[in-house]
Amino acid sequence: MTKLLFISLGCDKNLVDSEQMLGLLEEKGYAFTDDEAEAEVIVINTCCFINDAKEESINTILKMAEYRKSGPCKALIVAGCLAQRYHQEIQEEIPEVDAVLGTTAYDALPEILDHVRNGAREQRLADLNRLVRPKTKRQLTTGGHYAYLKIAEGCDKHCTYCIIPKVRGSYRSVPMEQLLEEAAGLAEQGVKELILVAQETTLYGLDLYGEKRLPALLKGLCKIRGLRWIRLQYCYPEEMTRELIEVIKEEPKICHYLDLPIQHASDRMLKRMGRKTTREHLEGILRDIRAAIPDICLRTTLITGFPGETEEDHEELMAFIDAWEFDRLGVFTYSQEEDTLAAEMPDQVPEEVKEDRKARLMELQQEIAFDKAEAMTGRELRVLIEGQVSGENVYVGRTYRDAPDVDGYIFINTEETLVSGDFARVRVTGAYEYDLIGELL
Repeated sequence: MTKLLFISLGCDKNLVDSEQMLGLLEEKGYAFTDDEAEAEVIVINTCCFINDAKEESINTILKMAEYRKSGPCKALIVAGCLAQRYHQEIQEEIPEVDAVLGTTAYDALPEILDHVRNGAREQRLADLNRLVRPKTKRQLTTGGHYAYLKIAEGCDKHCTYCIIPKVRGSYRSVPMEQLLEEAAGLAEQGVKELILVAQETTLYGLDLYGEKRLPALLKGLCKIRGLRWIRLQYCYPEEMTRELIEVIKEEPKICHYLDLPIQHASDRMLKRMGRKTTREHLEGILRDIRAAIPDICLRTTLITGFPGETEEDHEELMAFIDAWEFDRLGVFTYSQEEDTLAAEMPDQVPEEVKEDRKARLMELQQEIAFDKAEAMTGRELRVLIEGQVSGENVYVGRTYRDAPDVDGYIFINTEETLVSGDFARVRVTGAYEYDLIGELL
């Protein structure tokens, strides 16, 4: 059997594509390895959303190209966003790359590998309006008890800083019956937490059905036996509706957790970013959500150092974050991406100013997060067990307030044996920075 190394970079949406590719390759009889020194085939699913992601992708390709020059590797394939965006440059400047596959061409991977192993070099860039839905079963890479469900592809927002519409295409919802079938299959595989992702989840269904259908999709997913938690990511605040808020409030399987990427709070900056909202509207949405669901955990992301951002804009953002106290918050410094409107804007902010503003935001958020963690003491929560600390009677878990890989954990001291993927009732006894400490009930 041919040994294949698969490297997945970037976001959880890209990870779903990677799992689909792994399923296709498994069906064709490939054996998987984690050792690049013994891999006969290497596939890299790349990201190019911001400069750091681009650099990571390029460095990974260059590193794997060394194994293509010498050793058992006979095929190096580059797929995903970087391949879609820079396909010509990759093949011209890195001759060790045998084939590039664009974002909507990854289902051709087994066929491409057959061609490459027979000496061909290929470039496969499919129509960006295509929606790829392989019929093979995904090979989950998340441990088995949680999985991502990608409900749509592409984006129509055209924020001035973002390259996604050019590498992922327009917004295309996956038909609801296909999603319900996929989710039921994941539940049969043992998945207990389903995390809905897309470039924007809140617009789901508008292109297919003429109306937003995320509430209806959620109700359908809640009926699937085996699923215990359903978590929402990437909900654009301007698309939140009272119907959606009510469904989150009423359906017990839906985590009281929302990821609302606001990016800024200054009306001037929101307009320059091409965002479809205002500070007043953001405040109204936050007020409505917290009034309806008092225990909601709100996550957001911000961009600092956007072209033209003044110290006054930054101070306004700081005041907004101080007033609204998000439970979870991430900050990106603005990345000047070619082929975007923002890249050509005047008044680009120096890197040291971007970093300083990011540090000040994160220092403020740290205080907020630590206070919120301390305030959890005494709460009784359901916890999804993730594993055990090596050599100790300490288990690691996540509460409804914690999405995988981006949020914190709760550490549970117990002599009892707990199993990863099981749920446990835990009382919070303390906090350590972003993480909680608890005892088994």
